[in-house]
Amino acid sequence: MLRLLGILATVLCAIAAAVLTFPGFFRVERIYPIAQIVSFRGILALAFAAAALLALLLAIARPVRPLAFSIALVAGVATVANIAVLSARGGLGTDPLPAKTDSSIRVMTWNTAGPATPPETIAKIAVAMDADIVALPETTIETGESVALAMRDLGHRMWAHHASDPSTEWDAGSTTLLISPELGDYAVIESSLDGTSNTSTVPSAVAMPVSGDGPIVVAVHAVAPRPSYMQSWRDDLQWLADQCGDGNVIMAGDFNATVDHMTGLGLDGATLGHCTDAAVETGNGALGTWSAAMPAVLGAPIDHVMATPQWRASGSLVLRSLDDSGSDHRPLIVQYEPAG
Repeated sequence: MLRLLGILATVLCAIAAAVLTFPGFFRVERIYPIAQIVSFRGILALAFAAAALLALLLAIARPVRPLAFSIALVAGVATVANIAVLSARGGLGTDPLPAKTDSSIRVMTWNTAGPATPPETIAKIAVAMDADIVALPETTIETGESVALAMRDLGHRMWAHHASDPSTEWDAGSTTLLISPELGDYAVIESSLDGTSNTSTVPSAVAMPVSGDGPIVVAVHAVAPRPSYMQSWRDDLQWLADQCGDGNVIMAGDFNATVDHMTGLGLDGATLGHCTDAAVETGNGALGTWSAAMPAVLGAPIDHVMATPQWRASGSLVLRSLDDSGSDHRPLIVQYEPAG
């Protein structure tokens, strides 16, 4: 009987490890609480490693030795598998951004946590990164205009756009988007402004080019997958996938989701709709952008920059030098080149 119980326990542990390591295969990546657990693959790998070590220590006791060795094997395999997934997405990250060319576009996203991040800080980083597009979730248009003015004073002009939802508390009810005049004139579409077609709880802004041949730009803010918002979160991810049609689109912002959660929402090998995640493509997809309070290798990469096939990501950077700036998110910067 004890042997059968041991086999059953091992099988259950193996199933649980497989589900957490490959949630997309089992189609549970957007189900509570698995969605929350798989957000932190670095921590998950450490947990499996700790479980393997603990099981090996328990194997000292003869009565539980077979079970302990079995659990250690399962946990060890899960550790290696999770590390392999992280490595495939970039592991510890890649080198800084390449030199910018005349045809390059740099896109920066930073959830500023409302007034926690001073406009001057945002402006200095955006100018230092030579950003052409800046997506700022949880940033009011007043703050966005202050950022744009500060950038202008630093010799880097930007136009400020936004979408807001007055029913959402504090600055999370606003998403601001800065776009360089060199990309042409832009306007946020009416459905983003009045909320008839938008993310469910915190707003996103879809800006269309009025002049010039620049891309459609989507400043993203999806609701967090809290237990009471799971369906809204799933709806937000589907809505974002729908924005990434077969046109010329760049999306940037706080998706409140890792690429694991986007399984099945991409088309023709893309990550979300027709858009491909730039950080994964350039070797920084495993670095956590949230929370800034923990090491990037253990955090959740929930902030993204994505684009349709008209663009090729040539580099990305998760900025880790601003973890004490006030925001609980890290800035993500991506450099794109026109494809073909």
